[in-house]
Amino acid sequence: MLTTQSIFDRYEEVRARFPPVTPRDGSQDIHSLLDIADQVDAFVFDAFGVLNVGETMIPGADARLDQLRARGCALRILTNAASYDRSGAIAKFKRLGIRVKDEEIITSREATLQHLGAGHWGVITAASDPMTDLPRDVIRLKDDPAAYDAVDQFLFLSTADWTEARQDLLMTAMQARPRKVLIGNADLAAPRDEGFSVEPGHFGHLIADLFPDYVQFFGKPFPEVYDLIEATLSSLAPDRIAMCGDTLHTDILGAAARGWRTVLVTQDGLFAGYDTQPFSQKAQLFADWRLNRI
Repeated sequence: MLTTQSIFDRYEEVRARFPPVTPRDGSQDIHSLLDIADQVDAFVFDAFGVLNVGETMIPGADARLDQLRARGCALRILTNAASYDRSGAIAKFKRLGIRVKDEEIITSREATLQHLGAGHWGVITAASDPMTDLPRDVIRLKDDPAAYDAVDQFLFLSTADWTEARQDLLMTAMQARPRKVLIGNADLAAPRDEGFSVEPGHFGHLIADLFPDYVQFFGKPFPEVYDLIEATLSSLAPDRIAMCGDTLHTDILGAAARGWRTVLVTQDGLFAGYDTQPFSQKAQLFADWRLNRI
């Protein structure tokens, strides 16, 4: 079973694959994002652990976004969720009751699909994914070993229907003929109502442990999603953008590497029930600001 400590430890083990960042020595505690709204022109929000836990909106998240928008702050949601296409992402936030404009949502799936090359792709995704935003020459990978052998490259979007047996098929195919693997969600885990779910980054790093030259990760903390956000905020200096997230090695590290300001949200996400200080000290990853909920 995944725990906060085991997830943190694994992020530290694979940290050499992440962008470099200048260490900090502490964070300033604040009560709400309204405390720093005069220092920030755009707030970028992680979803899981900040706006929602699983399919439940965190109390007050919708009101806070409305207040920041009324203050003149630009808002973006930057999510590593790659299980659904853009229309699915938009529908999810509407279903949660979070009032956000369609163009304010950026997903790691979008960044991943911009880097698909030619060839026959084997796709790892949920059975419910219509894959209508993918190229035609793709096949959904399930339990047929011949399908893994036949494709030119692999695209890993979701763990919803993934099993250890299917992971073994993928590893066997890679050992027989190494190929490019794109990981559409760099997260190791995500907070859900019933605990932590295992995400594509977990399996991606297992592959990268053996085939480091063939695996490419997308989503926080990797740069492509930040390129997409900054393209929509081109008039702003990086230090006027603040990333609000619950995970040190994805949300905080990735944004700090871009020169953004950072806010660690502690109550509902990866560090729920824990003091974040020892984790920040061990990783030398401190956000500019820290608070319980946004």
